[in-house]
Amino acid sequence: MIGLRSLSRIQRRERGLLERHEVETFLTLAEELHFGRTAERLGVTTGRISHVVKKLERRIGAPLFERTSRVVRLTPIGHRLADDLRPLVAGMEDAVRRAVEAGRGVTGELRVAFLGEWTAPVLPRAVALFRQRHPDCEVHVHEAQLATTRSSLNDGSIDVLLASYPFDGMANGPALLSEARVLAVPAGHPLAGRESVSLEVLADHPVVQYPAVTSAAFKRDRTPERTPSGRPVPKGPAGATFSEMLSLVAMGRGVLPVGEHTRRCYPRPDVAYVPIHDAPPIRRGPVWRETNTTERVREFVRAAADVARS
Repeated sequence: MIGLRSLSRIQRRERGLLERHEVETFLTLAEELHFGRTAERLGVTTGRISHVVKKLERRIGAPLFERTSRVVRLTPIGHRLADDLRPLVAGMEDAVRRAVEAGRGVTGELRVAFLGEWTAPVLPRAVALFRQRHPDCEVHVHEAQLATTRSSLNDGSIDVLLASYPFDGMANGPALLSEARVLAVPAGHPLAGRESVSLEVLADHPVVQYPAVTSAAFKRDRTPERTPSGRPVPKGPAGATFSEMLSLVAMGRGVLPVGEHTRRCYPRPDVAYVPIHDAPPIRRGPVWRETNTTERVREFVRAAADVARS
């Protein structure tokens, strides 16, 4: 955390200000709920974390955490304090960041990752337009892996990810591409010869699943547990990558709803793609961590949106 000297006045016998390290320690422990991981993140000892927390609790006059040998939990007062402090911390960090960026302009490095070949029509042109507008900012582009996209955004190794929506817990938009959904089935499957199918057919066939690390919102959108009429959808095996999921389809282990661009980006003679006539379109676009909304990120998103509109 940066630029934090005081965030909230706490009254006990006298009015005092929270120190930066106290706020940082408290919010980190509130997130981790583990003294060891908190100490590791902050580069201090667990004893130091315990000392700071006890000092805060004495000043507030009530416990902030429930601590046992196995579990650390926030108390109701601790929950409220964390909820009150987080937006203040984020606001101060954003204010400092905006001031720094205003002084420096759009410079430095921007790390952009893409997930899937669908980005081919947009990404190179977006990067070119961004570089034209901001020649002092270097752009690094690489392919992301399905299993590590969220962790890469959270740890800062990726600034912007071009991916499919929904991507819950992250800032996103605007959508750069919208495409119809199709059902991937084995080439010899009874559905392969249909002109189109309904989402209701998902109740009649196992559906290949995304990896366990995929967000719940995304899974509900791509591989729902029930059809629109409420019929349960049987779950097939999960794949570790998208190519592996298509291989499971080819082997007859299940079917999989995908975007129509999959037909072009992942052509396979052993997989057929059948339009789903009653499914909403799939939307894809930029995704980034809310607390990493820098001017570089804003300008790249603007360039990508301009390219998509053109």
